Amino acid sequence: MKFLKSSVLFISMACIVPVCSIAREKSERITRAEIEQKSADEFINGLMSRMTVDEKIGQLNLPSYGNVMPNPKKSEIASRIVRGEVGGIFNIFGVDAIRQLQEVAVKESRLGIPIIVGADICNGYKTVFPIPLGLSCSWKPENIEEVARISAKEVGADGICWTYSPMVDISHDARWGRVKEGAGEDPFLGGIMAQAWVRGYQGNDLSADTTLMACVKHYALYGAAEAGRDYNTVDMSRVTAMNYYMRPYQAAVEAGVGSIMTSFNEFESIPATGNTWLLNDVLRKQWGFNGFVVSDFTAIAEMVNHGIGNSQEVGVKALKAGVDMDMIADCYHAVLKKSLEEGKITEAEIDSACRRILIAKYQLGLFHDPYKYCNPKRAAKEFLSVNNVSAARRIAAESFVLLKNDNNLLPLKGCRKVAVVGPLADSKANMAGSWKYDEQTKSYHGLVEDLQESLGNGVEVVFAKGSNLVDDSVYEANFTDQNRSTRDDRSDEQLIAEALKVAEGADVIIAALGESIDMSGEGASRAILEMPQTQKKLLDAIQKTGKPIVMVLFTGRPLALQSEEKQVNAILNVWFGGTEAGAAIADVLTGKVSPTGKLTMSFPRVTGQCPIYYNHKMTGRPMSPDAWYTRYVSNYIDVLNEPLYPFGYGLSYTTYTYGDVSLNTNSMDANGKIQASVIVTNTGAQDGEEIVQLYLRDIVRSITPPVQELKGFKRVALKAGESKKVTFDIDVDMLKFYDSTLDYVAEPGEFQVMIGGNSKEVKTASFTLK
Repeated sequence: MKFLKSSVLFISMACIVPVCSIAREKSERITRAEIEQKSADEFINGLMSRMTVDEKIGQLNLPSYGNVMPNPKKSEIASRIVRGEVGGIFNIFGVDAIRQLQEVAVKESRLGIPIIVGADICNGYKTVFPIPLGLSCSWKPENIEEVARISAKEVGADGICWTYSPMVDISHDARWGRVKEGAGEDPFLGGIMAQAWVRGYQGNDLSADTTLMACVKHYALYGAAEAGRDYNTVDMSRVTAMNYYMRPYQAAVEAGVGSIMTSFNEFESIPATGNTWLLNDVLRKQWGFNGFVVSDFTAIAEMVNHGIGNSQEVGVKALKAGVDMDMIADCYHAVLKKSLEEGKITEAEIDSACRRILIAKYQLGLFHDPYKYCNPKRAAKEFLSVNNVSAARRIAAESFVLLKNDNNLLPLKGCRKVAVVGPLADSKANMAGSWKYDEQTKSYHGLVEDLQESLGNGVEVVFAKGSNLVDDSVYEANFTDQNRSTRDDRSDEQLIAEALKVAEGADVIIAALGESIDMSGEGASRAILEMPQTQKKLLDAIQKTGKPIVMVLFTGRPLALQSEEKQVNAILNVWFGGTEAGAAIADVLTGKVSPTGKLTMSFPRVTGQCPIYYNHKMTGRPMSPDAWYTRYVSNYIDVLNEPLYPFGYGLSYTTYTYGDVSLNTNSMDANGKIQASVIVTNTGAQDGEEIVQLYLRDIVRSITPPVQELKGFKRVALKAGESKKVTFDIDVDMLKFYDSTLDYVAEPGEFQVMIGGNSKEVKTASFTLK
């Protein structure tokens, strides 16, 4: 979802009726007695019996406020609320403004139905945490649950009760900018993280003012856009969709998510927002989802551009498919009553959608207390509290992934002078990532400041920018949003000369390179994932100094680092770490925290490998792993098949070895289970935590299997020199898949067990399912 100008918005031109002229039939208004004395069903049935068709359609309408009016009560949105044309709003921030509009809904509309207020709160509100892709690399669902919990408390005090999060789209293609918002390429891990987000936001009681209603997005398959280009077509079979993409959505439904947002893409030549198989057959009938469905930003109207109908036809199609709420397009408001009068839809279909919206409001407690989320005193207490900021620092450090560390260059030790260079070295605006809503980044610390504080006065930290993000200033201006440009007008030569100057006498050079926050995210697909030339020039220059180089990589996606990996001694991938990113980076660089993160998305060697993912299929002419070019097998003539850094990969400041896999039995039936065990030893000099990963492979089955699939993982704390036995239970549910008829089955045969520290370095054993 994003703010945009669209030629396909259907804005109703209904006359603006003066507020004072609207009838207020007090006998029809919601009363405290009926709220308290009736059950939820009785209350909603009674309310709907008093609603006109126009008011029911109004509940399906979700316009954007946009913070354009200084007086919310005098805005056009307020007038529409009074007329019963609005069920909810989004893009309004600040407890005072939200309360004013809620008062309009409750006190001035005919029935007094409160509005639901939503926003994209994706990885924090005032306290900002790492981007979701980074959070997933901690492999700690408890971290994600904590982030969602803190976010709910902060935003829930500021008037908002509904978040358009989590994004659970699986993606195999780093060219797609929105990979930063998800959990990577694996459906099993993605499902676990999706449930953690839902638990954190919604808690055990949606009516509590410290919880939010979650909205899983984007249903469905949005992350599989062709060529990684945002909003593009998705083309795959139902079998592929169900086996490799749909699990996170289903997991969120199992966790009780309250709402789901449709996606922009088409599937089987029908846009997802009008796709009955996705929204009705799978989501509601197969999975049992009973919450409400909202379109993405103008997604109903955009179906016209897909070429499947005019405004009325796509509105009808969306409602019949199961979309309950129309985000900003105003299509439902414009066409549903006419469609009802013409017999194209039934009032029962309108009622079903309206009922689901009203149920959500009831679950949130808005009928009992419409102002419960507007609490400025609690907001002042929750925003950026000491506990929240401390959590942000800890969780950020646990999201970082150490990709390279030759000769144990990290953690830094024995340094008297550290040179920090690069266009992202002291950029405060690029710490938080996208989907933040105020100017709090002005108070953030940059890497230089926090590194100096961490190293202390005995170490000199010097800084030079060294390069711009990219060569072309026009290109940079095009992708840089909200006046965040930090472009330096000096030439490349001047910037590099300054960097070389400050590096003189330094014991180590830290190069802060990669992407700005605007180079990834929605509408930020990239065809070239290699490092921009201006940053390459800087790296070439500092490499010639012969000094050890640590690359601190800021990014919202995997980048193609085949050349850079050879030029530097260490690489610490820090994503966009949030409020406390600078301090967390300093903690890891100086050894106060040992990195434990592991990749949840493969890093390609070159862009041309994309899409690239670990759980791929085997071809009829497979290439041997890590082998160089061989003619007439499935490979490239100019690059290895394998990624530069595989799924599950990540180093630490210690090392681990794995013993052989042992099974307690070599066969099992449908009611049995097998225990697979391995001895993991910390062979380094420091204590650490290892993420032990379990993969399975179905050797032969009725449809072709992937080469491996993640089925479990455990974090194991090991002191230096310590060994521990790690055991996984394998049952028949872990062996199931969707077959060619979409039955969920486990077929008898041989299975391979793989256990290791990443998807490529594993120990194996085999068993048989009888």
